Amino acid sequence: MRPMIRLRYLPDLTATDRSSVGDFLRQETVGGALALIAAVVAVAWANTPWSASYADLRHVQAGPLTLEQWAADGALTIFFFVAGLELKREFVVGSLSRITDAVVPVVAAVCGVAVPALIYTAVNLAHPDGRPGGWAIPSATDIAFALAVLAVVGSALPPQLRAFLLTLAVVDDLIVIVIIATFYSSSLHLVPLAVAGAGMVVWWLLQHFRIQLWLVHIAVAVVTWWFMHESGVHATIAGVALGLLTRVRRDPGEAVSPAAFLEHQLHPVSAAFAVPVFAFMSAGVAVSGGASLTADPVVIGIVLGLVLGKPVGVFGGSWLLCRLTRADIDDDVRWRDVAAVAVLAGVGFTVSLLVSELSFSGAEREAAKTAVLVASTVAALLASVLLGLRSRAHRASAPTA
Repeated sequence: MRPMIRLRYLPDLTATDRSSVGDFLRQETVGGALALIAAVVAVAWANTPWSASYADLRHVQAGPLTLEQWAADGALTIFFFVAGLELKREFVVGSLSRITDAVVPVVAAVCGVAVPALIYTAVNLAHPDGRPGGWAIPSATDIAFALAVLAVVGSALPPQLRAFLLTLAVVDDLIVIVIIATFYSSSLHLVPLAVAGAGMVVWWLLQHFRIQLWLVHIAVAVVTWWFMHESGVHATIAGVALGLLTRVRRDPGEAVSPAAFLEHQLHPVSAAFAVPVFAFMSAGVAVSGGASLTADPVVIGIVLGLVLGKPVGVFGGSWLLCRLTRADIDDDVRWRDVAAVAVLAGVGFTVSLLVSELSFSGAEREAAKTAVLVASTVAALLASVLLGLRSRAHRASAPTA
């Protein structure tokens, strides 16, 4: 009989994978730090005697949108466009192109989205004042913050864990993007949606026929974004769609693919501008309410979803799949390492704040944002401790030169 072949969970990375993950980590570390600074400034400003000026700034009209809307619908579209490019790269030539490598982080991401949503829904259905409409708020993992924390405190961890977190966060983004498009779009306007769809077709044709007129690409992107906004579908979906329609494979004699070129050019813009601007415009909530907040089912559901549901979903999904299939964890990785990374997945922040804005208004929105900030902070601190301990353990067990 032929010996049974067991799949390897978190296999050793190739040289190309190591380079790609390393470059992405370095960029996200800077972006996460800038977004954190922007969020701290916003929260501090919103809780000073000059908080009214912060609110006035967010509502300044700049053309067809306010500054707050430009941040959520405009700047964040750049972030989602880069996410779309990264998704396309992962699907075509990255870790998601290899089914055996992708299956565990994909299952972990799905469970990491489902368990927090179920916890939030259960809490809010059981409470007479519950608002289950915000079920998707604790489902997101903030890729920039999570990777930034991992880079700072987990330097001695096996590189497979970084690839796992990156793949997990990328798939998480895709799932939440689909949720936003499906459940959090306003009433559809078919004519603008058709124009946006036509813009996507034109973008694909430009890619297919290798037309490298970047001014035309920019014009098509802007038209597609605007009409997607006018259609009632959240404008960031246009960014994801155009990213997924961008060509990833290089032609013979081509130095880089269009996707690689655009990601190289726009990732610094996304990390250093788009995400920090959104964080600044969105995170400024007045922290008040005290006991009333701790009894709010929305707050309880979000905090439990991110701090408890995320690690249970990510770790539980990974562990169960390995127990029920022929998958084995890599020899360099321990399940305690995976558990620490699963806790880190509870850092929601950017996309959770976006879903909070789409789910609620007024005081409910502010309570949801406060819960996201508190839960993400708790998850980041817990993960920092756990990852630091695991990093020291790996450093101590490493062979000396």
